[in-house]
Amino acid sequence: MSSVRVRRSMLFLPGDRVERYPKSLASGADAVCLDLEDGVSFGAKETARGRALELLAVREPTRAEIVFRINDPKTDLGGRDLEALVESGVRPDALVLPKTAGAEEVRRVEASLGPKLSGVPLVLMIETARGVAAAEEIARASPNLAFLFFGAVDLAADVGCALDWDALLYARSRVIVAAAMAGVETMDAPFLDVSNVNGLAEESRAVRRLGFTGKAAIHPRQVPIIQQAFSPDDAEIAWARRIVRAYEDQQGGVLLVDGKLVERPVIAAARRTLAIAEAVAAVSPWP
Repeated sequence: MSSVRVRRSMLFLPGDRVERYPKSLASGADAVCLDLEDGVSFGAKETARGRALELLAVREPTRAEIVFRINDPKTDLGGRDLEALVESGVRPDALVLPKTAGAEEVRRVEASLGPKLSGVPLVLMIETARGVAAAEEIARASPNLAFLFFGAVDLAADVGCALDWDALLYARSRVIVAAAMAGVETMDAPFLDVSNVNGLAEESRAVRRLGFTGKAAIHPRQVPIIQQAFSPDDAEIAWARRIVRAYEDQQGGVLLVDGKLVERPVIAAARRTLAIAEAVAAVSPWP
């Protein structure tokens, strides 16, 4: 079986709506994020925190990773979220830190984690101008980094740009390069128009071409569309097999396949495609 962990999708579940947890798992998402931040109104923050921690304490093992997003740890509210998590003794599969602006704040959070949370995987959200400027530093902030998350909505508001592809392409690219330098994966922001199926599919394919390895979802109906976009299709798998087989038959070196030059970087990409395809087949009915 492949050792690749697929994180094609992460479905947000507001912490004050944990009754939707079974439906979230049934969506087939690779990760479900119990959210205390943007998905929860200010008046429901305390309720969301308590309900999310209760769910974490009693949850059964699942295929999906169950991650936990606190409020900005630089704020009093985020500090209380973090303190409550540490005191609860529960351990999510990953801890999501919003509005990460630099490496030092990541280190401060890790220093505040108790023994039960030591080494917990981190998801660092880059969604401010400062965060984009420090993307490479943030990507190297901790050996426990699971993946970087690009936050389009908050970044657009912070920068004052349009929430569209061209305006955010530079920032997305910065996050991709930073993640590649650190050897970690990247998750793209959710597509906000739940009714626009074609728009979601198009944007999912576009960010995959850019280098992202997954995309967030805000509704279960978005998950299969995202899953399909980030899963190798039959043509990609056939191409990868043909490339790897030709390379192995020649026992390395440079070769031509279908008239195209194939070198070691192409072989590495083909092998990763096959590893992802194997992992996808083991965990999900899509595509």
